Amino acid sequence: MSAKDKPEMQQIDLNKLNLQQLTQLKKQFDQDLSVYQDSLQTLKMAQTKYSDSRESLEKITPSSAGTEIMVPLTGSMFVPGQIADAEKVLIDVGTGYYLQVSVDSAKDYFKRKVAFVTEQMEKIQVIGLEKTKIREAIVDVMEMKIQQQLAAQRALQQSAVKT
Repeated sequence: MSAKDKPEMQQIDLNKLNLQQLTQLKKQFDQDLSVYQDSLQTLKMAQTKYSDSRESLEKITPSSAGTEIMVPLTGSMFVPGQIADAEKVLIDVGTGYYLQVSVDSAKDYFKRKVAFVTEQMEKIQVIGLEKTKIREAIVDVMEMKIQQQLAAQRALQQSAVKT
């Protein structure tokens, strides 16, 4: 990422925040991490779809013309079909648009899509790791502040018992 692509980060001294503020900050990081995890799952499904499509294209040869196949209508509904032209295929390029391209062009398209999705997944994983480290630091400071509060309460109780 270039400097322009990175969001402005603000440094906060966690030790200066009270327990309520730390709890709120931890909650925000938990939500962010959940969004990143969901994004990774969605991208993984897309990566698998593109990879599977590319693998399917490997099975199409010029002699495949006339071969009986099952054509997917939805994720779980298929109809019988036949390969009419083994030289060209239709690929879904999104938003209801399809292109008729050569098998080699389609293989290249899916190879590029897999590479792009993989790159996006790697970027999200890096951000997720950074957020996880910050969240862990927040939890450490919260635990320290709770221990300090407990120690202060014990000291107060012991001084009250002595008087």
